[in-house]
Amino acid sequence: MSKFYITTPIYYPSGEPHIGHCYTTVACDSIARYKRMQGCDVMFLTGTDEHGQKIEEKAKAQGITPKEYVDEKVAGFKKLWEYMNISYDRYIRTTDDYHVEAVQKIFKELYDRGYIYKGSYKGKYCTPCESFWTESQLDENGCCPECHRPVVEAEEEAYFFKMSPFAERIEKLLTETDYLRPKTRAVELVNNFIKPGLEDLCVSRTSFTWGIPVTFDPKHVVYVWVDALSNYCTALGFKNDHYNDYDKYWPADVHMVAKDIMRFHAIIWPAILMALEQPLPKHLAVHGWITFNGQKMSKSIGNVVDPFLLGERYGADTIRYHILREMALGADSSFSNEIMIKRINSDLANGLGNLVSRTVAMADKYFGGTLPTEREAGDFDNELITAVEGLREKVDVCVDETRLKNALEEIFTVVDRANKYIDETEPWVLGKDESKKARLATVLYNLLDAIRVVSTLLSAFMPTDMPKVWEQIGAKAEHVTYEAAGKFGVLPADVTVHKGAIIFPRIDVDKEIEALNEIIKNNAPQPEEPEFTPAELAEQITIDDFAKADLRVALVKSAEKVKKSKKLLCLQLDDGGLSGAETGGRQVVSGIAQWYKPEDLVGKKVIIVANLAPATLCGVESQGMILAADTPDGGAAVVFPDQSLPCGSKIR
Repeated sequence: MSKFYITTPIYYPSGEPHIGHCYTTVACDSIARYKRMQGCDVMFLTGTDEHGQKIEEKAKAQGITPKEYVDEKVAGFKKLWEYMNISYDRYIRTTDDYHVEAVQKIFKELYDRGYIYKGSYKGKYCTPCESFWTESQLDENGCCPECHRPVVEAEEEAYFFKMSPFAERIEKLLTETDYLRPKTRAVELVNNFIKPGLEDLCVSRTSFTWGIPVTFDPKHVVYVWVDALSNYCTALGFKNDHYNDYDKYWPADVHMVAKDIMRFHAIIWPAILMALEQPLPKHLAVHGWITFNGQKMSKSIGNVVDPFLLGERYGADTIRYHILREMALGADSSFSNEIMIKRINSDLANGLGNLVSRTVAMADKYFGGTLPTEREAGDFDNELITAVEGLREKVDVCVDETRLKNALEEIFTVVDRANKYIDETEPWVLGKDESKKARLATVLYNLLDAIRVVSTLLSAFMPTDMPKVWEQIGAKAEHVTYEAAGKFGVLPADVTVHKGAIIFPRIDVDKEIEALNEIIKNNAPQPEEPEFTPAELAEQITIDDFAKADLRVALVKSAEKVKKSKKLLCLQLDDGGLSGAETGGRQVVSGIAQWYKPEDLVGKKVIIVANLAPATLCGVESQGMILAADTPDGGAAVVFPDQSLPCGSKIR
């Protein structure tokens, strides 16, 4: 029996699970079920990544311990996976004792091998992504290139992992093998991270404590990504005695991840394994995001969709089918109520559901539910039979290549062919002629057996609803195996159908969208008040000191980015003539490009410090300063006065 090991990333439980979390897990579950159906000894791993600064901060804000916080969140993830019928074999939490022990041993071995050394980190850090970035890797606004939120300056003592010794091997892994799927992602990784020179990775932190302590230097905790990535091995017993099947299942056949964590799995994880002299995973499958109006689903921007709500209305299998059918490997998938309902209607209601209902209803109407054994071949039979017999091989290829959208397309091509076969053979006409009963029985048998094969292969993707199909078409357990799905004519000649409820009822699109939008609106969580700690008060001043700052109202006439900076905007202001009639205005350079586009400011009035001595920033003279306030996320918000105030008005 062949072995097959597949993993999802372990999810970071910093919020409530939503439909955006579901794709990877549902996809891996479908592959795992398909491989089990093929007779493989499958290990399907998922879990939660529970350490890091963000968890520590969220727990503190709620007045609970980090462990209490993650325990509550993990319960929500497990509830969702149960609801979505996820058949994982093992669930790992990075707070599990055996994992902590193993990570400490891994860190120490890398140190002993000379790949980890002590130094000092100074650079950019994105707290939400738990990611370190160099200046050149930031986006055009100087923010995190993954989540596009502000980064903070970080400086602390840290341990570093040497990446450069593995650069050439990793480049070959990405460009000369089929490790990365889709292969098009390799160019992006090589050009952005390897060609400029692989920088050593900061692998410990001292600025917070919620993490795995470094055994030989306890004030350090292991960087969350070394901790998290190691789970794929520790969950099998690597460097611990809790499990004992590392030699059996490793290397992994498939790691599946979303594109935002591709870098860690495509570059950092192989480097760690190379340093440990362990085999590399066979494949890394990278998918896109489920997007909502073009944006990644995120609680922080308020566009999450509750999978429990959708599942209660349409069934978990329907949601599974929709998200798998819409996502091409490597690309994003747009979610909307309308797209989902139209997909349910076109594929499930009008396609498979209609095929099952019509076929079973005709077998019941014309033969009392049990087909006679006399047969008569006719036109179009071979076309349908050939399509059915060739389906399993096509689906096999798609599943092996983690192209699940294509696998479902192949299945529903046969569904469409079977529905066309009904139109071609016109069984309702045959039923009116007693002499055509043998031909009618053949047509209905061919349809029932086509449904058997289609539903068998589809059961890996829709495990709850397909047994309902088998019940209606009279299929027994031995008829819906993987082996049987490669053959035509497996159902008994005198098969008996059992007419039942419509499995996929058609939905009124307009009414349902209106109702669903109202439900989602009513169930939307109230926005959380972000935690905000005001900056400490400056040294006390007198009224005379304050009077020295001359604050005035000015109008932004034009704005543009400063060429040599990602953070600065150059603004041309009308200050009411304070700068003198000859110049006609004032030029101010402001570090707000991370939060404002030039066009956001033109035509608005701002408050400036008008008597600030001129300064030169990135080669551009600034004649003052614009007033802005701190925001809870570490950003800045320009203070806009009443727009009716005249330019030059004094603020006092």
